[in-house]
Formats: sequence, C-alpha cells, structure tokens
Amino acid sequence: MKKRWIQVSSALLALTALFFLCMPTYVRKALIHWYPDITDTYLFPSNAVVKADSCWDFSLSRRFNTYEMTPEENAYLKKFGTVAYLVIQQDSVLYEEYREGWTPQTLSNIFSATKSIVGLLVGIAHDEGYIETLDDKVSKYLPEFRDGEKITIRNLLTMSSGLNWDEAYTSLFSKTTQAYYGEDIRHLIMSLRVEEEPGKRYSYKSGDTQLLSFVLEAALAKGSQEGEALTISDYAARKLWQPLGVCNDALWNLDRKGGDEKAYCCFNTTARDLAHLARLVINRGNWNGKQIISESYLQEAITPATYLVNEFGDGALDYYGFQIWIMHYRGMQFPAFRGLGGQYVFIIPEKNAIVVRLGHERSDEYKREKTIDMDEYLNIAFRILQ
Repeated sequence: MKKRWIQVSSALLALTALFFLCMPTYVRKALIHWYPDITDTYLFPSNAVVKADSCWDFSLSRRFNTYEMTPEENAYLKKFGTVAYLVIQQDSVLYEEYREGWTPQTLSNIFSATKSIVGLLVGIAHDEGYIETLDDKVSKYLPEFRDGEKITIRNLLTMSSGLNWDEAYTSLFSKTTQAYYGEDIRHLIMSLRVEEEPGKRYSYKSGDTQLLSFVLEAALAKGSQEGEALTISDYAARKLWQPLGVCNDALWNLDRKGGDEKAYCCFNTTARDLAHLARLVINRGNWNGKQIISESYLQEAITPATYLVNEFGDGALDYYGFQIWIMHYRGMQFPAFRGLGGQYVFIIPEKNAIVVRLGHERSDEYKREKTIDMDEYLNIAFRILQ
C-alpha cells in the first residue's frame, strides 16, 4: 500500500512539474513570485534614469518631525505596510518617516504612478515639437500598429482608447500579468485591437500608457535630426531627472535585457525624488525659474477630461486628466499620482504641500474611484500641516 502511494505521488508530482514547464514563461514567473511588490526593483533588468550632477533637495522645517503620531495613526500606517511617509510644505520637510528598513535612498517600485511620469514626458515632447498635436493619430508615429488610424494621442492620455486590454492583476493569464512578467511587451501591445469607439468613455487600461510610450519614443526618433534613438529612460533623465536636480539614479524596469521599458508601471525611485515631480506640478511646470513643461499642457493634464463618460456610466469623468488622477477631498480638487499597493503622491496647491506615501498594500475597499486609505493618509497629513 505504501509503495503504491509513493508511485501515485511521484506520478502526480511529475505531471505537475510537466504542466508547470509547459506553461508560458510569464505564467511560471507569476506563480513563483505570486503578486507584484515594491521590492521587485531588482527582479527585472532595468535602464538607469541618471541623476543630476548637482543635487537639489528639500530643506528641513523648524517643525521637522515634531508631530507625534497617535497610536491609531501608527497602527493605520502599519496596517497596510507603509515604508515611507513624507509631508512637505513650501519646500520644507515637515514630517519624514521610513519603516521596515527603508531609508531616504531606498528605491521602490511606484507601479502605476509611473504613468504620470509618461504623461509629463509626452507634454515635454509636445512642447518641443516632436509631437505636433495631441490629436495626432497613433499611426502617424507607429504605422505598424494596425488600429492606429482609429486612436489619437489624446485618447491614450485620457484612457479612452477603446482597446481590448483587461486590467486584471490577480489573473494568471491576463494581459496585465503578461505585461509584468513577460519578455516581449511590444509584441503584446502591437496585438491589441480597438473594441469600442475611442474618445467616448474612460476605462483604465495599462496598455494605453504602454502604447503611449512607444508613440513617444517613435516621435523622438522621427523628430531627431541625428536620427538618435532615445529610450524613454534617456528622455526622462534629460528632461526631468537632471533639470530637477534629482539626487538619486532611478531604475526603469525592462521586459528583458536590452528590451523595452515597462512604461505603464515599473519606475523605481525614492520618496524624496518622487516629490521633485510633485514640486514641478505645484509650480506649474516651472523649476527654479526654468520652464520644464508648458503651463498650458500641465493645466490640461491636471484638469478632469469631462468630455468623457466615467467608468460607472453615470456622468462625466471628474477624476482623471492626462495620466494623472484628480483627487476630491474636503471640497478641494488636486492632482495625484497613484500606483498598485498604495504608492501615492498627493499634490495640494492650496496648501503648497506634497504628501508621499509608499508601501506594500492598499485598502481593498473603494469609495467610487478611490480606495478609502487615500483619505486617511491625507487626514494624517492635514493634521501635520496644521
């Protein structure tokens, strides 16, 4: 009996191993790693987004870290695995805390907050003339994309492409899982097709941002007199990281060594360096007297695209612009970057304040378009700002 049980167990184990090996590579990786985490920074190959030669940093407020978290606030930060919490006002750091071994220099994957970086880069390319108009068809830059005549750059910026992308994070066989763990994201994106009329309805799709990044790189190559093939990492370094005096190199994960940046998700940076981008937005695209991105583009980027129907189908879109979320909080409306697991950057012009929260998890409970933890992080920040 024991011998028979061993034979059956061995056979089942062999079949399981065979089944595992026959799965696509990205599925095997997903099973091994199970779920994306901010610690995935070095799980994939990456391109460096090179820091500035001269570092500009925020000063410390005279009230720096004088605020004492209540036991309830501490418990809330711990509940969802917060690793960095940063509150800045008028270029001075009021509160800064790191947990679980994180430091001001620790790189974290900011996941979909990366999309906002892509949106800013598209604006700069538009300002510089690489992109003639936001209503250009995708086909103008990527003629190989079959449905490019149907979609505009504006459709991609506002998540209204109508593409057949499934934004499923827990499905082994979803396009999102394939994009994250796969090794040919360009092939995946080029296989997408339009399934509903573009420019009508907002529907959050990571594929829109990835396609947008390919359009951006093609526009840069097309417009370069030397025919220089800039990657999006190169462009981010030249047009954002270095002009903003960012203090640390960032890493932009690739689908494979020498491959394409996963532009929809996988930018790895620090809490303070991320705050540089927020400061640029607060100052309407101006950085210490130099206009990095036009005020007109940035204003449109942080204004809800109300000409679209929202995802709930019950009215105009009032919470998304050009790859940037629009928060509604205590009667205020302000821009935010958001990523999987609760990577948040809240940009509050009325308070001249920036709030950065990085961590492992976010709440699963939604109130319309936002998870309820977002308001709680803001509640804590506003008590610090008082």
